[in-house]
Amino acid sequence: MEDYEIVLGARKDNRLTAIDYISSIVQSFIEFHGDRYYGDDKAVIAGIGQIGNIPVTAIGIEKGKNTEDRIFHNFGSAHPEGYRKALRLMKQAEKFHRPVICFVDTAGAFCGIDAEERGQGRAIAENLYEMSDLKTPILSIVIGEGGSGGALALCHSDRIWMMEDAYFSVVSPESCANILWKSTDKADEAAKALGLTADRLYKLGLIDKVYKKGRLKELKKDIEAEIEVLLSMTSDQLIDGRYRRFRKVGY
Repeated sequence: MEDYEIVLGARKDNRLTAIDYISSIVQSFIEFHGDRYYGDDKAVIAGIGQIGNIPVTAIGIEKGKNTEDRIFHNFGSAHPEGYRKALRLMKQAEKFHRPVICFVDTAGAFCGIDAEERGQGRAIAENLYEMSDLKTPILSIVIGEGGSGGALALCHSDRIWMMEDAYFSVVSPESCANILWKSTDKADEAAKALGLTADRLYKLGLIDKVYKKGRLKELKKDIEAEIEVLLSMTSDQLIDGRYRRFRKVGY
């Protein structure tokens, strides 16, 4: 499948969303709301539950399935309060040493004036800063679109996995084409240049595992096994491994 076809497929309405993954993988999920500063962002679903016998914090960027649903969840484009809610839950997870599981599916953070006024850039930067030093395991899974800083804000992790039909990129192919060629007509060419597919990113060492779509039982089993491994590590080992992981990118 061509790179740009994968991008277009990642945007289709019939895909499983973060809520689907959380409901299938995390038992007894209890959703939490609000960032304790401004309000509650419906684009970010966050709460606590269990995977097997392990208590976890689950965070997902939710797009919604139909028009009404997507409007409610702002098409998966989070405001600053969404990222602050996610960080609040991560810091709570750190306090109780619960692993954090992030399900990422967003074209990017919301870029409206109101989001900028409430500190969108800082909210994303604070997530990256705090996640780099979080004293509990973090596992991120790109389940659809992994666009720009909106996705990166939940991907500064010990492990990053991807579905085979997802993409992960610093910019969308359309935006890249518009910057380079002043037209979106070359989005397919931009997609190839960006190297945003799961197989390409795996070869580059930017992600750790690729999953075939629909294999939720296998994914759940592997998540449980992986977090057991991560829980066996000390906080210093986790933080050092996270540091080394991102320092080697590009070498």
